[in-house]
Amino acid sequence: MLSQRGRYALKALTHLARADDSTPCQVTAIAESEKIPRKFLEAIMSDLRRANLVTSLRGKFGGYVLARPPEQIMFGDIIRATDGPLALVPCVSKNFYRRCDDCVSEELCAIRQVMASVRDEVSAILDRTSLAEAAAMAGGHPVSAE
Repeated sequence: MLSQRGRYALKALTHLARADDSTPCQVTAIAESEKIPRKFLEAIMSDLRRANLVTSLRGKFGGYVLARPPEQIMFGDIIRATDGPLALVPCVSKNFYRRCDDCVSEELCAIRQVMASVRDEVSAILDRTSLAEAAAMAGGHPVSAE
């Protein structure tokens, strides 16, 4: 399940994708527009900056801008930066592989085989869905809160 941190990151970056890319957006403005607690958003944006998804600009007119064009930032990148692996079990994760503690045989494990298929499908969708597409789905307007 997508964490609240991941949801907020997706909302904030979709907000930036809809914004004029030459003008930084301040955390307060994003938080108010997207109904995200400001302190929580500050921590999320810091993580996204470390993941090279956003750039921060200091000063009176500072804020955040996307580090790359929105067509080049995929939902999968954002979720991995905030929530870690997309895989539901660690033994099928491509980036965060870990053998399951109770595993007898990975080759014969039916759970692993099904979860690998799930990971592939989820990853395929998230890794081909860009912020630009998400912003277009919202019609260029902020998405209303739940």
